[in-house]
Amino acid sequence: MEVYIRSAGNISPQHSLDTDSFFLSRITTSNNYFKSEEPDYDSFIDSKMIRRMSRIVKMGVAAAMTCLKNAQVENPSAIITATAYGCLEDSSSFLRRMIEFDEKLLSPTAFIQSTHNTVGAQIALLLKCHNYNNTIVHRALSFENALTESILLLQEGTGPILAGAVDEITDDSHAILSRFGLFRKTDNHLGNIDGEGAAFFLLDKDPGEKPLAILKGLQILYNPESTVAIQNSVLEFLKENETTMDQVGFVLTSHTGIKRQDEQDDELMNLLFEGKNSFPFKSLCGDYPTASGFALWMGAVMLKEQMAPFWMEHGPKFPLKNILIHHHSGNSHHSFFLISAN
Repeated sequence: MEVYIRSAGNISPQHSLDTDSFFLSRITTSNNYFKSEEPDYDSFIDSKMIRRMSRIVKMGVAAAMTCLKNAQVENPSAIITATAYGCLEDSSSFLRRMIEFDEKLLSPTAFIQSTHNTVGAQIALLLKCHNYNNTIVHRALSFENALTESILLLQEGTGPILAGAVDEITDDSHAILSRFGLFRKTDNHLGNIDGEGAAFFLLDKDPGEKPLAILKGLQILYNPESTVAIQNSVLEFLKENETTMDQVGFVLTSHTGIKRQDEQDDELMNLLFEGKNSFPFKSLCGDYPTASGFALWMGAVMLKEQMAPFWMEHGPKFPLKNILIHHHSGNSHHSFFLISAN
């Protein structure tokens, strides 16, 4: 089923809700993680409420409100939020207070706000939206499963649907994940970069006015046996969506800069995407479980504007019709998005 991406809102390390800045400049970092460029939240949220919101909630709310504003929609028929880690800042705060106060006289606020569905719930409260609301937590396939549920709801006649993904970095989470050797060291500018971001999309069967792009298909693969199995699955996926590899004009890949994590990407580039212009989208947003949300936003904006950022080497040729996005975490969680210009 083809789904129209009517609008989107995105907060990432590259820009803060401003699409123009994404095309004009590329943000780099000498640190071992990317922090999002956050907007002035006063234009989205009442100043008295801002003080009680954690950073991830503010990011999610601002991205969602921007998405709805761009589409001129006041209330969606459903809100579906994807997150792998949830509200890490509030979780850390609650656990620290448990230790500091010897598990006595604890305020429940941080615990209440640490649940994974806090972002989706806060969006609904601000919109006074009493429609369907769900949060998907499924590791590196959280966003993909949120999109799958959105498509199923659209098939049942529900729409438009606000679907998005949001995850954050905290000092604690970065320190813990770094122990597993997942990210580069500060003094080594080669390798994977920890990241974060919030991206929301308004999905519908109705294109509305000037949609960003069309989501033609989505495929999820878990723990494929080999790169050849991935290749065969992608070819079948394109066939199901009546698209050939020759019609794919650009590929967004999940290259991270870590050799052992990039082996399958390199093999796919040689086997399947040979000669295709491509770009590693995680070099812009960092690596986090729901980074595919940023990739979908990036691809949709490029299709809508029919242009690439001026700093992008080996960018696509225009006019551009189809973009294939490959997102994976490790070598177990794989997903492919096929998006087309309207």
